[in-house]
Amino acid sequence: MSPYHQILVPVDGSPTSERALDEAIRLAQLSGARLQLVHVVDELGYVNGFEPPMNYVNEIIPLMRVAGEKLLAHDKQKALDKGVNVDCVLIEEGPGRICDHVAEQARRAKADLIVVGSHGRRGIGRMLLGSDAEQIMRHAPVPVLVVRASEAVAST
Repeated sequence: MSPYHQILVPVDGSPTSERALDEAIRLAQLSGARLQLVHVVDELGYVNGFEPPMNYVNEIIPLMRVAGEKLLAHDKQKALDKGVNVDCVLIEEGPGRICDHVAEQARRAKADLIVVGSHGRRGIGRMLLGSDAEQIMRHAPVPVLVVRASEAVAST
């Protein structure tokens, strides 16, 4: 009997996130697990202080939501094409750390494993605050598999 039944995969569209998804798909194929893809709409990640608040609320956040939905649809199809059962969750619960949203979703989904890329769209510039992957490892209620970036991605 496989130890993995439900694998949670946070996705953000970065090359490292795509590598993590590929690894999660392989694990799901081997174990018969179901994937749950999760994308967190990081509202504070795009605040620049120059946008009027109403533009931000009425234009930018809806665009972020649509981009997240498209990303999830694309990644879902990728898993389905490989014969893997998958569902998706878009989290837009306002401010909060990505790691807390991922940990909470892992609990809700009764995940056995989280598969995450070593760094995502925010990349190396987040080193002072700690990467999202590192924070997910620290707060996750289940084991976390961290997938490193390819050599080409890591050197950029």
